[in-house]
Amino acid sequence: MKISLDREALLNQLQSVTRVASTRTAIQALSGVQLSASGSVCELRATDTDVSLRVPLEAEITREGTVVLPARLFLDVVRSLPRPVVSLELRPTERDVEVLSGNATFHIRTLHAEDFPPFPELDPTSAISLPVRAFVETAMKVAGSASRDETRPVLTGILVSASGTEVRMVATDSYRLSVKETRLESPLAAGFEANVPARALQELARVAAHAGDDQLTVSVRQNQVVFALGQVVLSSRLIDGQFPNYRQLLPESFEHELRISGPELRDVVRRISLLAQKNAPLRLSFAPGELTVSAQTPDIGEARESLPVNFQGEPLEIGFNPEFLRDGLEAIDDADVLMKLISPLRPGLLEAGDESGFVYLIMPIRLNV
Repeated sequence: MKISLDREALLNQLQSVTRVASTRTAIQALSGVQLSASGSVCELRATDTDVSLRVPLEAEITREGTVVLPARLFLDVVRSLPRPVVSLELRPTERDVEVLSGNATFHIRTLHAEDFPPFPELDPTSAISLPVRAFVETAMKVAGSASRDETRPVLTGILVSASGTEVRMVATDSYRLSVKETRLESPLAAGFEANVPARALQELARVAAHAGDDQLTVSVRQNQVVFALGQVVLSSRLIDGQFPNYRQLLPESFEHELRISGPELRDVVRRISLLAQKNAPLRLSFAPGELTVSAQTPDIGEARESLPVNFQGEPLEIGFNPEFLRDGLEAIDDADVLMKLISPLRPGLLEAGDESGFVYLIMPIRLNV
């Protein structure tokens, strides 16, 4: 293999795939990136066996071939090269790749290419096309609620449903639940439902931010999902197991329903959260016409701030995890917040007041008097 290409183009694509390369594996090849040159097509690939990504490279191909190089080292070398043009040449006898740029020369030992797994291909018979922006923005609204606890893998995913003119995504870590429903302008040719790792959808969002394509192609089959954005292809294993029936978790009725300015409440929560440290809860105290947000951390300090709300009835005080409450308010953006409450020990619900289809259920924290 021998190719010549632009250093910045190589660096940008290498940064994308290196995030996917495995950092904890007994198989050395999985910690590498595969560089393939065939015909007029050049690609970079990386995988940790759960998530895989392949991206195109514009290169002048003198000799075809495929190599696997250590991802982090290769990235650091390319980042440090002194000239805008890079030449890469496989030296089979030495089992390394020669990297040339200006007067700089590097020889990087290759990893075992035979240990690098094949990549799943997009299945045209099961593929559907939908607007990439709608899909990615829906995913990012709920991704923060997915669990990071690998002992409960089913909760580390996002339940993705697409059919008709709607995309719906749901995520929960058992302490909070996010649901986002997005209406599409045109009906989908087919539908699917799958529990996709949140990490895969977050990686898709990063890739989409730099892609110029408006349409995303999705193919779901057995235990695999494949996303294609032009020549960029990201695939992921699906998560086995039964995702919780989220509809059963949403209360049917509430004692109090309040409309509050989203930006105002978000700013108050951000400020007062500064004094909610060491697992201290954020206290929301409701009295007729007023909401007081307060926090107190022993040996650090306390804070409180009030804002007007249309609350009527007996005073109510409820506690929430400050980070979780902040996440829900930030997902609502600049719309009004519909806050729905039952009692201090029952979950609270935040809903976007602009009818954008976002719902956020959050479990309360029992408060000490």
